[in-house]
Amino acid sequence: MKSDSHIPVLLNEAIDGLNIKPSGTYVDGTLGRAGHSSEILKRLNSKGKLICIDQDQEAIDYSEVKLGRISQNYQIVKNNFRNIDVVLDEVGIKKVDGFLFDLGVSSPQFDEDYRGFSYNKDAKLDMRMDNENSLTAEKIVNTYSLNDLTKIFREYGEEKFSYQIAKNIVKARSTKPIETTYELVEIIKESKPKSELLKHGHPAKQVFQALRIEVNDELNALEEALEKTTKFLNVNGRIVVITFHSLEDRIVKKFFKKMSVIEGNRINDYLNPSDIKTPDFKEINKKVIIASEEEIANNRRSKSAKLRILEKVK
Repeated sequence: MKSDSHIPVLLNEAIDGLNIKPSGTYVDGTLGRAGHSSEILKRLNSKGKLICIDQDQEAIDYSEVKLGRISQNYQIVKNNFRNIDVVLDEVGIKKVDGFLFDLGVSSPQFDEDYRGFSYNKDAKLDMRMDNENSLTAEKIVNTYSLNDLTKIFREYGEEKFSYQIAKNIVKARSTKPIETTYELVEIIKESKPKSELLKHGHPAKQVFQALRIEVNDELNALEEALEKTTKFLNVNGRIVVITFHSLEDRIVKKFFKKMSVIEGNRINDYLNPSDIKTPDFKEINKKVIIASEEEIANNRRSKSAKLRILEKVK
């Protein structure tokens, strides 16, 4: 079943974080259902420009209509945000005043049972954000080695029963292919002790996260995109990133620190203060921004969201 219901997470905080100039150029690297893009577009005048990137054609089709009702100062490009440099070159943009990345899976992708993202719905094991991608969760589960499955579950899912789950997957697929989300959920449940199953939260959450990250190469894509954005950013321009799990947040936190701190830059008695090198970027929020209790009550998916902002200062 298709769904278009989506509540953008940390909407006001993200828009405020971009510090939008009406005539500026902005890039939403994760268009989704245009929740954030709509608010950016509303704040742009006739000289402003919004570039939207997404690899999900269904999201693009929906957002094209939604954004078109606001203004025509936007362009949507079907691509992975890791190719943000290629996209900007194609549309002829040299400099940008703000980048926004709202990472993870959108609500419609979770809610559409045929996409295979959810452990709460029985569907084919898919998990592709781009339906043209040849790699699916089903292919991973049925072809990856015991060692590779264990590694993925441990590193991408931080699952402490990774080996046992991988071992039982390999055993089960020797009889018949594992094709659906519920089949995989049952194997995961059988791989964990009863004490674990009684804990709060779904027992398959971490494995499903790991598979989704592997299918879409999410962490590598994020690292590539962040590196590329800084080359296009205008002075006073900002990068705003919303993450949903510790692996993503760790990458963003590490990158922002690298860009905003010059290691070993201590005061030297033999140098004038003006000669001491200062970083080209600064972190706007030293403390990560999280959703309010009110937002969490209205949208449970905002509970794990974290927002960080980096600004180019020279």
